[in-house]
Amino acid sequence: MITGGTQGIGLGLAREFCRRGHNVVVAGRDQARVDQALALLAGEAGQAAGQSCDVAQLGQVQALWDLASERFGAVDTWINNAALARTMWPILELPQDEVETMIATNMLGTINGSRVAARGMVARGHGKLFNMLGGGSDGEYFPGMGIYGTTKRGLDYFTDALVKELANTPLIIGKIRPGLIITEAVVREARADMASFHKSRKIMNNLVDTVATVSPFLVDQILATDKSGRKIRWLTPAKITARMLLGMVRKRPDQFAPFGL
Repeated sequence: MITGGTQGIGLGLAREFCRRGHNVVVAGRDQARVDQALALLAGEAGQAAGQSCDVAQLGQVQALWDLASERFGAVDTWINNAALARTMWPILELPQDEVETMIATNMLGTINGSRVAARGMVARGHGKLFNMLGGGSDGEYFPGMGIYGTTKRGLDYFTDALVKELANTPLIIGKIRPGLIITEAVVREARADMASFHKSRKIMNNLVDTVATVSPFLVDQILATDKSGRKIRWLTPAKITARMLLGMVRKRPDQFAPFGL
């Protein structure tokens, strides 16, 4: 089960799991996007199902569990990936509706998903639950990401608490930091403020990756995780340092150009 599985890294994970023969349920706010994702996954080895869901609504999240259980018999892995990123405004300038939607989706949505999945998995006696983190979750600051980073920092604490509270159950709880991935949201944010994007483009070009590059690694690690509390991390501090040093002597091919930036 992958929330936010109709685009970006969520869809990339869904496709990679399906390619390996796993059955997948995807969810997103827009039913049209759900249908598009299911059409994309239709030719893979695993089966796919999905429906629209506002993860801030507990009843709709429970309906995802029910759909997955009815269609495939069980949920072995649940990934709370649904999130909204608005990263081009200072805290005082971010529109109030964006603040509220980001907090509701990123924090309440992940809490809802975790509670529904954990309760169901405890009753079944096994399962893996992963929460998707992001910029700010380790306490680092990025300009324009004050609210978004706050939600991810909060989810880091929440996931740690979940690990401790469920320590005496058979559940495996983990975190995922996928790195800096060029997704539809990144392209949208860049186009909304091209001046800021061009200021950071050179540095960012050394650090970003594509969904197709990162997804196989993340799926490998999710499947291999057998201990609660693990953080799966693609862009490690060592990798960041190596890329920055390499970028000083060899220019990396433009990662943004294929996306029209």
